[in-house]
Amino acid sequence: MTDSNRRRFLLTFSAALALSLTPAILHAQPTENWRAATPDELKSIIPARAPVISERIETEFRTASGVTDGSGHFIAGVVMITAGYSAEGKFSHYFLVQAPMRVGTVDFSPGDYVFGWTRSQDALKVSFYQAATGKEVGQVDAVRNPSITRVESFRIWPPHGAATEPHSVIQIGRFSFPYLLTK
Repeated sequence: MTDSNRRRFLLTFSAALALSLTPAILHAQPTENWRAATPDELKSIIPARAPVISERIETEFRTASGVTDGSGHFIAGVVMITAGYSAEGKFSHYFLVQAPMRVGTVDFSPGDYVFGWTRSQDALKVSFYQAATGKEVGQVDAVRNPSITRVESFRIWPPHGAATEPHSVIQIGRFSFPYLLTK
């Protein structure tokens, strides 16, 4: 894919995504109080072993990331070490949601989720599941994000920040997908 075609694809994808989120934007939560969670805050909410279906899968805390409103609500996640578990190849991340949110067309109510991804030519197809049951709740495509200059295994960016930072995105490597806090 040429650079011109790639830019055209990203522009078209961004416009389509913005249009799909327009109804949710009308019911979005105020985001001015949301900020990156501190390591101590993450340690208080991220389990050492994530409850996934009937297993408790070890998490890799150094990959933990999250945001908080400072009033006890978090959206956070961490990479799981799935080798030797039935989740291997299907789930890769534990995802804790304590405030209603939307990713693509998927609405998340507060709860515990897991997700995994598969690579396509220019994106990651991210599939979300309820952690307790393994029931799929939806999918979203994560696209290569040119504004992200630091590759990280997992990061949740706060809904606001400096003009040079990506906003309201969840990052997996060089890829990201937007999220929206809802009421």
